Amino acid sequence: MKKYLFLFSVLLCIGYISKAQHVETLQQGKPASIRGLSVVDDNTAWVSGSGGTIAITNDGGKTWDWKQVKSFEKSDFRDIEAFSSKEAIIMSSGTPALILKTTDGGENWQVKYKNADTAYFFDAMDFDTPKHGLVLGDPIGGKFVLMETNDAGETWHPFRNPPDALPGEACFAASGTCLRMSCGYTYIITGGSAARLLTYYGKKSWDYRTIPIAHGKPSQGGFSFACGDNLGIMVGGDYDSPQNSDSTAGVQLTRNAFVSANKNPAGFQSCVEHISDRIFLSTGTPGSNLTTDGGKTWSKIDGVSYNVCRKAKHGKLVLLAGDRGRIGIFKP
Repeated sequence: MKKYLFLFSVLLCIGYISKAQHVETLQQGKPASIRGLSVVDDNTAWVSGSGGTIAITNDGGKTWDWKQVKSFEKSDFRDIEAFSSKEAIIMSSGTPALILKTTDGGENWQVKYKNADTAYFFDAMDFDTPKHGLVLGDPIGGKFVLMETNDAGETWHPFRNPPDALPGEACFAASGTCLRMSCGYTYIITGGSAARLLTYYGKKSWDYRTIPIAHGKPSQGGFSFACGDNLGIMVGGDYDSPQNSDSTAGVQLTRNAFVSANKNPAGFQSCVEHISDRIFLSTGTPGSNLTTDGGKTWSKIDGVSYNVCRKAKHGKLVLLAGDRGRIGIFKP
């Protein structure tokens, strides 16, 4: 009897914890689809999106200052990297391919890179130090496009050794997290004809691994990767069938070992973020999901659509952003 009482208590505790963890909508109703999100600390965060839109908060997401970047009102800024309340870099998808930088809180932006070649389509951006970063683009001539900066985004040049791409393989400009520079390595997660994790270990060559995510159609594949607690977590699926939960998440246990989740997130997910220990948050069209066991099992915690979720670089604040200017906060 004591054993059953203990089990019942544990189940009650788990149920209470999952109910306590939720996403709270902070605001919505802006005419912009937000896919870029960078959380600097527990006070400052930036978002970017369609219609040349950017916004900044300095009070943890309670209030936002919304702006349109002058002369770029038609640009779709799919990713943003912020370093403070004054300094940030934005990247546009589409033509022309653009990288802009501000040092005065978004009042003025300087063009640091521009390419009018219609073959260029940027997907994501990430930095591993305030000086060093990469911008990822869809393949050209069998190679993924990678642009590199070593001076905090002032100048950009082609990466010396970009990874190979398979025919029909690409990346998704869905949340800015198909490229990650974290845990000491550079990761690219792909989709389309193949679903692979491409890893650069700081040597001259890339490591290519097939991952257990649905693929084969242009709308399918891996959309986001995050690492933490000696694990790599990947999510994705099919954005044309967002309610389909088959093969929407996987776990990288070691460099060579990948496994599918025992219980997948509830449908297509466009972003995943490491929260702490073995806890990861994911989000997508059908809502947000949480794993507390390192990606083995996922539980749906919210049914509101978001595109991206990010945790503070220096702090605990976790925000989400999506269509119509919707911004949410994760409450652990």
